[in-house]
Amino acid sequence: MKRFSAVAISLLVVALTLVGCATPTNRPGWVTLFDGTSLENWNRTGEANWRLSEGAVMADKGGKTPSYLVSKNSYADFELKVEFWADTDANSGVFLRCSDPAKVGAATAYEVQIADKRTDGNGTGAITDLAKVSPALRAAGQWNTYEITAKGTQLTVALNGAVTASIQNSKYARGPIALQYIAGIVKFRRVEIRPL
Repeated sequence: MKRFSAVAISLLVVALTLVGCATPTNRPGWVTLFDGTSLENWNRTGEANWRLSEGAVMADKGGKTPSYLVSKNSYADFELKVEFWADTDANSGVFLRCSDPAKVGAATAYEVQIADKRTDGNGTGAITDLAKVSPALRAAGQWNTYEITAKGTQLTVALNGAVTASIQNSKYARGPIALQYIAGIVKFRRVEIRPL
């Protein structure tokens, strides 16, 4: 009987430890698009050298045109959480509701910018050409979190917990999510979505 109790207590301790270590990817309603280990939910376009490295997907070389990781599924209304790291020279972005997965760009989707060097208001935290940021934000050299909500015509972007852009726009209603590489060093380590 004592041995049974010891085994039961040991199993209970292990179970409680595992529950305590649960990551945000286990939140009800949330779907993990990227967890640092696999690109199975994404299609690649362009010539960037996307690769898995230390729990992230990164690129630091590309071709003559932008390169993307495009989600295999399409989304209309959602909350999206993206963790990213970029160097000072990075030019990247998170694209929403891509109307043409083969031709992703600011003319075919909403682009949430990652580009500290831009000085035209369309830098990090902006929705390119629709919601500018001023003063310019700096995200280079550290891990950052975008929390993006798309619900109907309302789009809201928060960088590290602070809202940086909020617009009403009906141009794009549904489409894949895309992660962009143009220049510098860019890393993404967690991408989660919760359809609304």
